[in-house]
Amino acid sequence: MSRGTDRGTDLGTERGAPPAGHVAAGRVPLAVVVVDRNGLVSHWSRGARRLFGAPKEEAIGRPALDLLPVSGALPENDALPAFDGYTVDDGLGPDLESSLDGRLSYPAAGRARLSVPERDRVDVLWWAYPLVGPGTERLLVLAADADGLRPDEAGPDTDLERIAPAFALHTDFPGADELARRLPEILPSMSVGEGARIVAQVLELGYPILEFSQNDRVPVTPDWGVPRRAERRARRERAARALAQGLPLPADSADEVEDLEYAAVRERLEFLTEVSGRIGTSLDLARTITEVSRAVVPRFTDVAGTYLREQVVAGEGFPDGVPDTTTMWHRVALEHTDEPGRWDDVVPVGEAMPFPAHTPFFQCMTSGQPVLVPRISEQMGHAIAAQFEKRDIRPLITGRSMLVVPLKARDVVLGFMILLRHPERVEFNDMDRVTGAELAARAGLVLDNARMYTYQESVAETLQDSMLPHIPPRMAGCDIATRYLPGTLLGRIGGDWFDSVKLPGARTALVVGDVMGHGLNSAAMMGQLRTAVQTMAALDLPPEQLLRNLDDLAQRLGDGYLATCLYAVYDPVAGELHLANAGHIPPVLVRAGNGRSELLELPTGAPIGVGGVPFESVRVRVEPGDRLVMCTDGLVEMRGEDIGVGLATLCESAAHPAASMDDACDTIIRALNTRGGRKDDVALLMARLNGIAPDKVAEWRLGLDPAEVRRARAAVREQLHDWGLSRQADQAELLVGELVTNAVRHSHGRPVVLRLVYGETLLCEVDDDDHDLPTLLSAGPDDERGRGLRVVSALAREWGTSRRGAGKTVWFELTLPRR
Repeated sequence: MSRGTDRGTDLGTERGAPPAGHVAAGRVPLAVVVVDRNGLVSHWSRGARRLFGAPKEEAIGRPALDLLPVSGALPENDALPAFDGYTVDDGLGPDLESSLDGRLSYPAAGRARLSVPERDRVDVLWWAYPLVGPGTERLLVLAADADGLRPDEAGPDTDLERIAPAFALHTDFPGADELARRLPEILPSMSVGEGARIVAQVLELGYPILEFSQNDRVPVTPDWGVPRRAERRARRERAARALAQGLPLPADSADEVEDLEYAAVRERLEFLTEVSGRIGTSLDLARTITEVSRAVVPRFTDVAGTYLREQVVAGEGFPDGVPDTTTMWHRVALEHTDEPGRWDDVVPVGEAMPFPAHTPFFQCMTSGQPVLVPRISEQMGHAIAAQFEKRDIRPLITGRSMLVVPLKARDVVLGFMILLRHPERVEFNDMDRVTGAELAARAGLVLDNARMYTYQESVAETLQDSMLPHIPPRMAGCDIATRYLPGTLLGRIGGDWFDSVKLPGARTALVVGDVMGHGLNSAAMMGQLRTAVQTMAALDLPPEQLLRNLDDLAQRLGDGYLATCLYAVYDPVAGELHLANAGHIPPVLVRAGNGRSELLELPTGAPIGVGGVPFESVRVRVEPGDRLVMCTDGLVEMRGEDIGVGLATLCESAAHPAASMDDACDTIIRALNTRGGRKDDVALLMARLNGIAPDKVAEWRLGLDPAEVRRARAAVREQLHDWGLSRQADQAELLVGELVTNAVRHSHGRPVVLRLVYGETLLCEVDDDDHDLPTLLSAGPDDERGRGLRVVSALAREWGTSRRGAGKTVWFELTLPRR
């Protein structure tokens, strides 16, 4: 089909129309008529006035049957050439009449003869397109004077070229834009993708539809003949071959070469501009890969496979070194126009493989230059297929034209694309090679931007994860569940954190904090504050004193270090919470007895880092089964919404019954994280306060006499027997003896306290009034001391030491059998 690329080509106008009796190659001046659902003419172009003789004022509103040729066959000796599918003597007049009165719902085409006032009988070619949709228009009729198609002056070398009506930008039809948008509805056999390509070409470039009936899917383009001198066509073909092969141009081909080069260059620039606008719409690597693959199919190629280096897919940073035969390439996308599923099993997305040195792919990846294979021979197809074990890929690739283009960034090959065209499509040429290289350069830059963002995001998330603790789900007397959600802003790393610290007396410290701001600075400060809280918690400082010390530390770190913090100590034996707040949102306490939730009223306090502000603490009685919910403000605050709404939603969702702690956290997240507008990160900590019954705690006060060690051992053995833990008695007795011996030896006058707590584990604590913490020593063969803590370290599940106001505590835990 002719490529009429003249921007002046009109649909239904006389602008640039050739004189009667002559038609420029590939173009015919058209008359445009639109008929409404009542059979009346609603549009009558100037081209229609010229062809049919009636002015627009007389045509609008009249029945189309009175104005258009609807019957009358051409005589058998007519000079018009025959066209596929129809005979000369029958004509197609009745089909147009059927279209006009609404009896046909498919496109039709034909020719007829009519008499026009002040002119001889006119041979007319016509095309009728039924219109569908909510509008009043029912039928679009295009018509042309067939006189210009007569080969009267054609010589023996005349060649006939296919033509069809062309929709163009410059038209006086006011509904042209709407018509173009509804093209797939007008022509139901046309795919949506093909229709979109045609519409974009028509509206943006202004030249006619190309290859409109490539596969004879649209029955409206019969083979009308256009006379063209074979000599001129031969000159163009010679010039095109010379350009493609890089040979010297024939002397008589200057005009043809200029036309060909102009059209080809413009088409490729338009294609590259379109592709550039379709890729890189996000920084998501997976989405970018899909955009790059879909941008070239089917306009530039029929199959596009995208491969990336393993380091790029894994987000491990910029790959180093030149690829070799051991480099693994991941197939990350595959787009094609073949029937669905044809490639999926043979060439699945996600597969990784190396490529040997004899393949075009290896040549492309090592040279960084496109590789063009005009046709894949059977020999090359066999060599490529050898990479696919137990899968015969040869039927998919043999006979196709192939172009392999590298995806580069900063002179490093990140991947490559394999482009294949169907055997019946024109082969890739050198100009396609240049276009492919430019396409790959733009795609490589976009992919590298997405890769760098993905890598940086991965680094930030890794840093964030490394700073957040991995809290055990069970502590002494309580169960704990946590959630962390990164912010939705770029550079999602933030300063929210949570933590729990084991304290003497089977107590647990629960912490939630929020450093103001985002980014690495906030994350770094969060890491410092979290470490400081852990250190001071191990000193068993009261909550208000801990926040006071934390505030002093923040001021020493520098100006602008601000954070909020909520610190709570849970005592499961006493059934009590001891809390202090530094500018943080209050916690929620869900009562197990009635299922109601409440915001705990705490002295707010100033944020950490303000300085000079006192902190206060409160004590709250709790019952076994109560739940404490602590979170950062990112969960309850929404832009443009009062924080009270978020807090109310938090209370309501926290009280919702749940089968487990994880389910309870998920319920809160769903209730508060689906409102939209959240940009800050979120930390959530929930603790179910199970308590420890008094009969599960045993305590003895021991004198400083070494004989008390024996009494301690006997007391422990008896108590474990009462608890049904006789199998742990020997081990516990041995370790208790070591700790009590050290405590008696180093105490300064106060009694030693021995405590056993029976919970998920067996906890043993020994308190004395010495502030020096014991350490592991390397005892020699003749040393009498230094082996006690080594025995404890070897046999205990866990052990540790901590300072208290009156001295220190040394403790250990033993694992108990499952009950």
